[in-house]
Amino acid sequence: MKLRGHTRASLLSYIVAQCAAVIPDGNEASFRGVVDVHLDAALERLHRCINACAPWRPDEFNVLQSSQHTIFLYYLANTIWKQSGDTEAPTRLFLMNKAFNGIDLFYEIAMPEVFYIGHSVGIVLAKATYGNYLVLYQNSTVGRHKADIPVLGDRVVLYPNTAVIGRSIVEDDAVVSQGVSVVNKHVPRGSIAFAGAPGELSFRLRPDDLIAEYFRL
Repeated sequence: MKLRGHTRASLLSYIVAQCAAVIPDGNEASFRGVVDVHLDAALERLHRCINACAPWRPDEFNVLQSSQHTIFLYYLANTIWKQSGDTEAPTRLFLMNKAFNGIDLFYEIAMPEVFYIGHSVGIVLAKATYGNYLVLYQNSTVGRHKADIPVLGDRVVLYPNTAVIGRSIVEDDAVVSQGVSVVNKHVPRGSIAFAGAPGELSFRLRPDDLIAEYFRL
C-alpha cells in the first residue's frame, strides 16, 4: 500500500510526534519501539479496509484524510493489544484518537474487518457485536445498558445523531435514519428505521443500491 506523503520510517516518526503532542510524558522512545513492532500488521488491516471502501482510492493511505487516520489509530491500538497484551501504547493511541478525531473507540472493542466512517466527531462505540461493512456518521452512539449489549448485523448504516442502545438488534442491511434512537428495539433486515409514535419506530424498505455508495462488494 502506498503511504501518501510518507515512507514507513516517516510515518512512524509522525505517529510518535503526534503522541508526544497529546501526551507529553517523555515516553516517546518506548512508545516508538512498540509501534514499530506492530505497525506493519496494522497497515495490513487498514489496507484491506481502504480497498473495500468505495469513496477511497485503493491501495493508498493518506494520513491527512481524517477518517482514514481515525481507523488507522484504532487498528494500530487494537493490533498492539491483541498481539502483545500491552495496554500503555494502546491507551495512548486511544487518547490520540479522541484528541484528533473526536471519537471514543477503545482498543479492546472488536470492530469489523471493514468499516467506513463518514465523519468521526462525536462517535461513541461501546462493547457490542459489530457486523462487517459497518457505516458510521457523526454523533452516532452504540451503547450497552448493564448486561444488555446491542447486536449490529452486516452492512448496517448509522446516520448522524443516531443511537443503538441496550438489547437492541439491528439486522443485516438495515439503516437507522438521522436522529433516531433504537433503545431495546429490533430493526428488521433490509429496513430503514424512522421515529414513529412516542417510544416506537416505523420502517421502510432500504434502497437496494445504498450499500454500493460505501463499499466495493
